[in-house]
Amino acid sequence: MEPAAQARFDALRAAHFPPERNFLTAHLTLFHALPGEEESTVAETLRSLVARTAPPALRFPSLRFLGRGVAVEVESPALLAVRAELAAAWQGWLGAQDRQKWRPHVTIQNKVAPETARALHARLAAEWVPFAAAGASLGLWRYRGGPWEAAGAFPFTGPPAAADAGAPARLPAG
Repeated sequence: MEPAAQARFDALRAAHFPPERNFLTAHLTLFHALPGEEESTVAETLRSLVARTAPPALRFPSLRFLGRGVAVEVESPALLAVRAELAAAWQGWLGAQDRQKWRPHVTIQNKVAPETARALHARLAAEWVPFAAAGASLGLWRYRGGPWEAAGAFPFTGPPAAADAGAPARLPAG
């Protein structure tokens, strides 16, 4: 995400995510598991896609109660198209979790008691103001049985889509 949105979500995670589980910065997970032996192919697919894709507009309209956590909903037709293209390219590699309907979100709290999550959801939802931002890049991560290890960052560098030209998504001031 663009820096202001990233900072906002990182602050929410720092305040509400269990510290012993908070290994990553705020993010949207597109896929949960891809085969490690295909890392170079995955990276090349990502490089090709971001080179022809403009930073996607992202809208954060509301919060989602996760049962044992809280997430921020994400609306983005452009990001849905990116994920669909990748899912089609990697369909033979996708497990059951990644074949399900994708509901993009940024998790700000997870793996807490349901009553803790419900209280945070109620408090944040009461003051939530929808906002918009732009996506910045796709990240590739390796899971090594513990904390994640960065395997690559792929910034969106493609030309703006006709519908997006001249109308970049931005956070409100303040």
